[in-house]
Amino acid sequence: MTEINGSGSRREALLSEEVELENFIRELFASQKLAVLGTQNQGQPYANLVAFTPSDDLKSLYFVTARATRKYANIEADARVTVLVDNRSNQDSDFSQAAAVTATGTAQEVMDSERDAVLTIYLAKHPMLKNFVQSPSCALLQIRVETYYLVRRFQNVMELHVK
Repeated sequence: MTEINGSGSRREALLSEEVELENFIRELFASQKLAVLGTQNQGQPYANLVAFTPSDDLKSLYFVTARATRKYANIEADARVTVLVDNRSNQDSDFSQAAAVTATGTAQEVMDSERDAVLTIYLAKHPMLKNFVQSPSCALLQIRVETYYLVRRFQNVMELHVK
């Protein structure tokens, strides 16, 4: 997923770290149904909970929203977004065990023939949203991820750049 330069054991160590990071992100995304979506409007941040699902290759995240929402209007005005997925349990142990992945990228509506294939994947994770996503007033959005940031133990940060 990333381009890694180097030679010998350094290159192997970087590849191993990348595989570990990708596996952690996959496991976290499989265990969580909701994410925090961050948009902005004229410099004012705006955050919402969204039901999300990732693509198999982690290059995209998908969510559905009504077109009449503030988040949709914000994305129409500025496609740059961020998504936060975490595993906190609201316990004291979170200070040493919680992990959060932030994805940055751009969002756009999924259209036409691609829409049906993505909705199948989305509804496999969120079958309870079937009626909502089939509404003509709803938009299926794709976030093309540029970078993932994993934070563990509040100070251990790893980056994964998506090609």
